[in-house]
Amino acid sequence: MTAPENPHTTPPATGGAVPPGPAGVPAVPAADPAARATTGATAVPTVSVATYPDYALAQQAVDYLSDNQFPVEKTSIVGTDLRLVENVLGRMTTVRAALAGAASGAWFGLFIGLFLGIFSDSNWFGLIFVGLLIGAAWGAIFGAIAQAMTGGRRDFTSRSSLQASQYAVVVEAEVADGARQLLTRLNWQNSGAS
Repeated sequence: MTAPENPHTTPPATGGAVPPGPAGVPAVPAADPAARATTGATAVPTVSVATYPDYALAQQAVDYLSDNQFPVEKTSIVGTDLRLVENVLGRMTTVRAALAGAASGAWFGLFIGLFLGIFSDSNWFGLIFVGLLIGAAWGAIFGAIAQAMTGGRRDFTSRSSLQASQYAVVVEAEVADGARQLLTRLNWQNSGAS
């Protein structure tokens, strides 16, 4: 006795294709006719014409292409080997957390004071000032409590950013030769050659 075939699965892939998963063989977006029909786009071959160590140089290259009437709508900047970098800005103490909480609370209190001042007949500036003070006080209290509750597990402030190890300028294959010529001219100009 053989098991009935599931009509929702696709037969196993052969060769170098993507192996089947629980729902069948996944379709690559460029090869999926349904995806092409919904986006209205077809897969266009692209070519990397230059790589740069930082984004500013890749942006300068695309800007140069644009300045020379190159069809930049056929261009992309692709960052590869992405990594998350977290820059530590300083220590976070309970006092600093309270000050940061007071600042954000003051903005909220200012907003509430302005809102109440619109609908009040009393001293408008007094309501704004009281709202600002109450917001700052509550913000400081909540900021200090939140920092104290971490138990010293994260006593620093930081900022995170994504960085790539290199940036490639990629263009559609039909215009790749023109892009290479223009970028070669840009490199000559940047090197000081005449």
